[in-house]
Amino acid sequence: MEIQNTNIKDCFLIQPRVFEDERGYFLESFNSEKFERLTGIEADFVQDNESMSNYGVIRGLHAQLGESAQAKLVRVVQGSVLDVVVDARFDSPTFGEIFTVEINSNNKSQLFIPKGCLHGFSVLEDKTIFSYKCDAFYNPEKEIGIYPLDGYLSIDWKVDTVSAQISSKDQNGLSWLEYILSFGQKRSLKSVQVF
Repeated sequence: MEIQNTNIKDCFLIQPRVFEDERGYFLESFNSEKFERLTGIEADFVQDNESMSNYGVIRGLHAQLGESAQAKLVRVVQGSVLDVVVDARFDSPTFGEIFTVEINSNNKSQLFIPKGCLHGFSVLEDKTIFSYKCDAFYNPEKEIGIYPLDGYLSIDWKVDTVSAQISSKDQNGLSWLEYILSFGQKRSLKSVQVF
């Protein structure tokens, strides 16, 4: 397991060690002892989720608030996504920063998203299977959503946003500025994209 820092505090890009031969491949998708030793973060995952989506779908940006906040470990089993994290933690030194990375079934990368960060992804291939672990159970009463095409965030989702498939719930999410005014204070925004 190789851990790479991102521009967002405690958000890590993870490259598992892949063993390939004529039969196929094997990888260890998570090891709590190694993860804690390399990051200093103890992750106790309690829920696994999986979705299948076709090209052009955008899911997010989502987070849960308060004691229901979730850290996530995400990966792609089949296909490809552009994964997006926005630091929405008002007390974070990287508040407002954005990290994007393509994860797919070929590079087998994973992304650890800390509690308090918004998360979303766009689907770059048909029949993409996206899998993720959470360290808290889903609580719809504590969920918050930010409109993924918010002009202030200006995220390049790498798909045609005019024809993108976005749920009505996500289309009706808060704007980034509404989030700041409702839950915290105004800060500056920095955007970093990594591919």
